[in-house]
Amino acid sequence: MSQLIDIHSLATLLDDPKLCLIDCRFSLDQPDQGRFDYAAGHIPGARYMHLDKDLSAKVVPGTTGRHPLPDPGLLQTRLQRIGLNNADQVVIYDDGAGMFAARLWWSLRWLGHTSVKVLDGGFQAWTNAGLPVSQETPRPAAEGNFQGQADNSKLIDAAEITQRLNDSSLQLLDARGPARYRGEVEPLDPVAGHIPGAANLPCAENTLADGRWLTPEQLKSRFAPWHDSGKELVSYCGSGVTACHNILAAVEAGLPEPKLYAGSWSEWITDPQRPVARD
Repeated sequence: MSQLIDIHSLATLLDDPKLCLIDCRFSLDQPDQGRFDYAAGHIPGARYMHLDKDLSAKVVPGTTGRHPLPDPGLLQTRLQRIGLNNADQVVIYDDGAGMFAARLWWSLRWLGHTSVKVLDGGFQAWTNAGLPVSQETPRPAAEGNFQGQADNSKLIDAAEITQRLNDSSLQLLDARGPARYRGEVEPLDPVAGHIPGAANLPCAENTLADGRWLTPEQLKSRFAPWHDSGKELVSYCGSGVTACHNILAAVEAGLPEPKLYAGSWSEWITDPQRPVARD
């Protein structure tokens, strides 16, 4: 079953009472920009969730990464407040390529919601097609009944990665761009480089220039080096957000779901004893 939904299929669902539509547009450079963009115009019926305030825990300097996972109970409460029910079909979108939408997609699956899709091409595809937008903020008639249970088997932490750095059965996949992976530039974190043994699989290459996703066959080919390898795949990035994009790509391709190192690079480097590679 596809993890994506196209704009025309979504348009037919807008009046469905079991649709829970979530806008999670965000800018790392300007954290409030997504909320401003939502107020200026969004897909009718969409609720807004903020990466920093709704989908992440507070940063603990020197301990956590830049976007720690939220407490599962708090995230469940936030989802209930926007009206999410257990039986709802959730559709998530951001500006285009799904970099932030994928984080919420993963988070909902982590809590056990089984009907979650990302809008292919996002808000950009919607507006490019001339489909309607709204400035009205929907108010749920009542809190939703969603009850989640975190499945932490989807996660791996820094301690386990450290123990398994020389374990040939583990393969880390770094979702950042090649220059950041190699340590040539680092615009966000105080240390450049990557976790030793990690392979670079830039998540930006999961989509076309217009933000639409590659086909499942094309996505599968991106993981070709690890087909039938028996390796356990782990996805990480700078802060545990775009790593989810590669996880979605693997699931969309019909491959086993990689684990998420949620703390990612920004957490890894908080401990100077952890090794760093540059190449």
